[in-house]
Amino acid sequence: MSAELKILLYFMGSALISAVTAPFFVALLGKLKARQTVLGYVTQHEHKSGTPTMGGIIFLLPLLISALCESTSFSLVSASVIFGFGVLGFLDDFIKIRFSRNLGLKPYQKIIGQLGLSAIAAYFCYASPYAGSQINVPFGAPAELSYGIIPFVILIFVATTNSVNLTDGLDGLAATVSAGYFAVFAAVTYLAYTDATGAGDARAANEILSLTAICASAAGGLSGYLIFNSNPATVMMGDTGSLALGAAVACVAVFSRNPFLLPVAGIMFVWSSISVIMQVLVFKATKKRIFLMAPFHHHLEMKGLSEAKICALYFFVTAVAGAITLIFARTI
Repeated sequence: MSAELKILLYFMGSALISAVTAPFFVALLGKLKARQTVLGYVTQHEHKSGTPTMGGIIFLLPLLISALCESTSFSLVSASVIFGFGVLGFLDDFIKIRFSRNLGLKPYQKIIGQLGLSAIAAYFCYASPYAGSQINVPFGAPAELSYGIIPFVILIFVATTNSVNLTDGLDGLAATVSAGYFAVFAAVTYLAYTDATGAGDARAANEILSLTAICASAAGGLSGYLIFNSNPATVMMGDTGSLALGAAVACVAVFSRNPFLLPVAGIMFVWSSISVIMQVLVFKATKKRIFLMAPFHHHLEMKGLSEAKICALYFFVTAVAGAITLIFARTI
């Protein structure tokens, strides 16, 4: 089977699995009373309380199956880290559901879990002959970080998982942006695969192609999931989905040695975190807010934009940033 056909089958298969299994999981989550509790100050979302949550399992299932089927070191470690972050998110969601509140794990508990899982991914990068401590730099020579790759990767995973989590604030928003991101990185990793194949390094090419498979599967799974998560959503991904999704976003960038392409292709994830940081710092300094509400998508919502239009805007910016990412990728 050609690489191109395999990637297409991963995309189509994951889309089909998520679309077909979603009604079952939505019904099951509703039966188990796994329902969302909306933050009290987000009054415009009061009507969403009671919507089934933890729906991230819908797109995580085909993603993990695809990663395990590839059976490379990249895919197996990615599956382990993604699953670990999913479990961490599940614990957070479970506490919220069990006690009918929007606060799950305590911040220090969540960060300890994130640091531990990120450290596993970081050490793998350092020890792997296919990832290693060298990273690609657009328009420049590769940078050798040596032991510095470990704290660098930990930072990327913690920042990315929290940024994706912050972006998951509107129906379909995190899923839409993530689908665009994975489509871009499917192209980036496929180009790296063809380069490795041309260089005659079959084992490295196989490892990289498994990342393309993960990207294709993630994009496909999210596409099927969006049928039920787009506004008005009948299911929410919860932290079960958003933390695992953030881990997948980080895995494909870090393991392909392209961490500097992550903030370009994932510009809207970055902007979610930046908007929160700006809001907090400015408010502490001046007691004034620069946004009506942070993250920025809530500011746009309070300005009168519908959730569907905000998703379309975020996807448009992601698409433009994706084109720039592909240009950067060819300079490496």
